[in-house]
Amino acid sequence: MDFPIAEFQARLKKTQKLMYGANIDALFLTREAEIFYFSGFRTLFWQSPTRPWFLIIPQKGEPIAIIPTIGKALMAQTWVKDIRTWASPHPNDDGISLLTDALKSYQTIGILKGNETHLHMPLNNFETLTQKLSAHNSSTQWVDCTKIIQTIRGVKSPAEIAIIHEMCQIASKSFLDIPNIIHQGQSLKQAFHAFKISLLQHGADDVPYLVGGADNPCYHDIIAPPSDKILQQGDVLMLDTGATLKGYFCDFNRNFAIGKADDTAKRAYETLWRATEAGLKAARAGITAADLFHAMNEVIKEDAGNINASNISTGGVGRYGHGLGIALTEWPSFFPLDETVLQENMVITLEPSIELPDGSIMVTEENIVITNGAPQLLTTRAAETLPVIG
Repeated sequence: MDFPIAEFQARLKKTQKLMYGANIDALFLTREAEIFYFSGFRTLFWQSPTRPWFLIIPQKGEPIAIIPTIGKALMAQTWVKDIRTWASPHPNDDGISLLTDALKSYQTIGILKGNETHLHMPLNNFETLTQKLSAHNSSTQWVDCTKIIQTIRGVKSPAEIAIIHEMCQIASKSFLDIPNIIHQGQSLKQAFHAFKISLLQHGADDVPYLVGGADNPCYHDIIAPPSDKILQQGDVLMLDTGATLKGYFCDFNRNFAIGKADDTAKRAYETLWRATEAGLKAARAGITAADLFHAMNEVIKEDAGNINASNISTGGVGRYGHGLGIALTEWPSFFPLDETVLQENMVITLEPSIELPDGSIMVTEENIVITNGAPQLLTTRAAETLPVIG
């Protein structure tokens, strides 16, 4: 396992305390992130949509894994002792009988219903399970446990922070490789491949997320896969990676000018650097996600006229950062309507952005952890001025 058993026991204890306070008898978990978080079960087999996986967290006692037989050997390597399996896929009973037997004694069952969640099982099967549970106990009810999961996963343990920090440092080293592996005349696709190789060579386990763009004076898209576009003098190249180590993500980007930097791009970059500095200064336990957004946005609003940039306050991206951990993006979101209060040991991203007059955009991003004082940078801080390569 990636953590000692004590780590999982601590997570379980904190969760069960919140369950007791919310009068929830058991949590019914179906997603990769929660099953990994509470059990340590980590596999790429989630890429297959064929089989469902389940973990039950009772208010008292240890987790119960109800999983396809193909995963039994791997789950047995975790700290979970109660593992119940069936041969999946099964067209008529894909784990439903096992689930009914495990859940029928609980009256109030927590399930994720909120934003950024989904039900990782066929809806028909969920409805069948609901009917079977009601037949055993007519007062059985599903209640939303999103807040409990957000609370538990949002505050990271020292062990989690150490892994994220290590992954951020691996990616920081790869970004320092950029002038040696990327150059004018290269295709964007070749640049992506070279950077992904660098991440793996420096120690990343995987690179499930790598996006970016390149154009002059700046890029227009920040989520596209790479094209065959040739990097030309005056382009600004942005690479944004969510590489992983032991199941945990980094998530940050870097910008580079190819050959020379356009004055507008340079000014936009410097504004975003200052906006990030404002975010670092404001990021303290006790402020809200909205407060942190406004701290960065004030710098962008002040500079918008000077850099000849339109001020669509979130630059078309929609927020100025988010939580980070075993998912590429976690709660909260840094935008004006999120009143989540930041707590010590939350790992977050600072991601301000600007939209330029021609519709192109620039985004910068750092990863930090909230402490009892100034935040700790997990990434190696970006250069203060736009780097030029080639």
